[in-house]
This record gives sequence, structure tokens and C-alpha cells, in this order.
Amino acid sequence: MDNDSPRDGSIVLHEAKFSRVAGSFMEMIRPEWRARSLVERVQRLLTADPGSACQRLLNAAVHDLRQKIIIAGLDIAQQAATQGRFPPINKAEDAESYPTDKLLDLAYGMGILSRPEWRRLKRCYDIRRDLEHEDDEYEATLEDCVYIFKTCIEVVLSKDPVQLLRVVDVKSVVEQAAPFFPQKELLDDFAAAPEPRQLEILKFLIASALKEDNADIVKQNSAEMLKHLHDSVRPGAKLDLAKHVQERIGRVGLTLELCRIAHAAGVFPYLKESSRSDLFLGFIERLEKVGYKWNKFTEHQAPLEEIEDVGGLVSCPDGLVLQRLLRWMTMCYVGSSGGRTRYGHVRRVFYSDTAAPYIERLVAVGGDRVLRMLKELRKDSLVANQIASNKYVAARYEDLLDKAGDK
Repeated sequence: MDNDSPRDGSIVLHEAKFSRVAGSFMEMIRPEWRARSLVERVQRLLTADPGSACQRLLNAAVHDLRQKIIIAGLDIAQQAATQGRFPPINKAEDAESYPTDKLLDLAYGMGILSRPEWRRLKRCYDIRRDLEHEDDEYEATLEDCVYIFKTCIEVVLSKDPVQLLRVVDVKSVVEQAAPFFPQKELLDDFAAAPEPRQLEILKFLIASALKEDNADIVKQNSAEMLKHLHDSVRPGAKLDLAKHVQERIGRVGLTLELCRIAHAAGVFPYLKESSRSDLFLGFIERLEKVGYKWNKFTEHQAPLEEIEDVGGLVSCPDGLVLQRLLRWMTMCYVGSSGGRTRYGHVRRVFYSDTAAPYIERLVAVGGDRVLRMLKELRKDSLVANQIASNKYVAARYEDLLDKAGDK
């Protein structure tokens, strides 16, 4: 009897501790579930039967997920079920009878659960199955119960259902007759949308931005919307969108406008290197045809501006393409020995005032590979001879390295 007393006291102490910890989590449960007396029922079980309290809370979380799947949209559920090879779900009643283990997988596939949240709930489901068959081999611990309470409430019962953003919602925004700035609610809804819905919206925006029949303001709004959304695009949707854009290139050929839209959507670097090389080779041929002499400054703006429009040097493939482009930019930027202008002013260096700011911006965001290649151009005979011609020209080369991030 004396030996049993400390054990009994320990159990009581643990149950009281669990009751306090669980109570703090239950304060996070959203009002909808509090109105169903879930909190009251679970609290009655906390000290008497913690295992049953955990099971009841997990049951509530699973039921909540079923409702969230229906609210999110059966079309998305059907896509996720097909892609994940889960049981089909064609109507709301199917969600009510969906196997619990597969329901968690479906919610993850739809984007309702993140991967860490999905893994936590799967562990809770495994613990629950053990709780249902408690025997000498397994007995629920305080840690098990706390894990279930914390996960079910943080991941599911504290979060409101998400009404997924629809294509028609985005369409109504971009088809306004004036420029716009998307509201934070729309951006948050897009970020919360699963990959299939994000991809659907992005494909619509690309089509809208490229459709010839659309008004210019609609095209501009669609492109701007892509810029606002691209940081929130899920990795899988981004890769699928890049494939979609690459397919369009294959059908209609490489166009500057399509590349601009790909950049706005954040997928231009994901396109085939051959496609990107073709585009930048076109820029190089135009620039080399115009030449880098300062007196051609009126023709420098258009191609350099277009290079910025498609992501700048970050989007340019490595190798000879980038080397040729940087060689032209270096020669244009450093200029040639100065003298007296026709207005009577003396300039130490003649260079293109039009091209210089574009070149500075392009190399500034080009990264280490651009800086490294600019330094290697010191060995290029054409660049070396130009630098050696005048100390002020040489100083401009050093300024260019500084703009590219040289310390």
C-alpha cells in the first residue's frame, strides 16, 4: 500500500498538470467550436480520462477538416484526389465518409495543410490508434496527450476555413478600367490557395496579358497582378507554369512580350536555356549592330530597357552569351578619351549618357558571376586597349566594378 501511494500521487499530479496545459491550448479554439460545447465536454474528460479527451478533440479536428475541404472547393478536391491517387470525391457527402487517414492526405494535397502540419496530424492519428487499443504494450503518456491537444488546436481548430480565391475573383480585378493595386486580402488568399488553384489563376493572367483583343489597361493590369503574386507561388505551381509558358513558346515562337510576362510571373529563369539564349543573342546582335560609341546614344535605350524588362543579367545564361553582352556593356560604359564638345565644354571621357544608368543597374543586380566576368574582361584585348588609352577611361572601368559589387 505504501509502495502504491507515491505512484498514485504521481498520476494525480500528471493529470492535474495535463489539465492546466490542455486548458491553455483550448483557449485558442475558435468560437464556432466553442458554441458546440466541445470545450466543455473535453474539459469534463481531462482529469477523468485524458485519452478519451484526446480522441474527442482529434475527432473534432478531423470533422473540421472535412468541412474545410468542402468549403475550399470540390473541384480542387477532385484534382488533388486524382493527382494523389486517393479515393474519388465528387460530392459533399463523399467528404463525410472519406477514410480519415486519406482525408489528411487529401487536405495536404489541396493545400489546406502544409507539409509540417500534415506530418503532425498523421502522428496524432497514429497516437490515437494506439490509444484506442491501450494494453500492456502501450499506455498513453502525458507527452502523447499534450502533442495531440497542441497539434489539433494549433493546426486545425484555431484556424478559420479558407474560401479559396477563384479565377473569376481575379478577373473582376484586372478588368477594371483603371490601374490598380491588389488588396492584401487578395494576396493572402492567393498565398493560401493550393497549387492547382494558383496555377489556374496564373494561366488566366498570362492569357489575359497576351490576348490581342484585350484593352491595353487589362493587359497591363494582368501583368502587374503577376508581379504582385509571383513571390507567393508554390514551387510545384511555378514549375508547372514554366512548362506552360515553354509550351506557348513552342507554339507561337519566342516573343519579347511572352518573355516579359514570364519574367513578371517569376518563371523566366525556369525556361529552357536555349530559349533564353536565343532572346539574349537577339539583344546582343542589336547592340553590336548599333555599336557602343557615345554618338549612338539615341539607339542604346530600347534594347537595354528590354533587357531590364526580362529580368536583366540574372536571366541571361552563362557562357559566351553573357560574356559578349558584358563586353559590349563594358566598352560602352568606359567610353573613350574625351575632349572639347561642340558646345565648348571639355569632357574627360566621351561615353553614352543614355546607356550608362541602364548598365549600372544591370550589373548591380547581376550577382557574383557578373562581377567575376567583368574582372576577367580586363584580359580581353579590346577592353584592355581601351582602359590603357586614358586614366579617366580606366577609372570608369573601376567604377563599373564597384557598381557590380566589388569591395
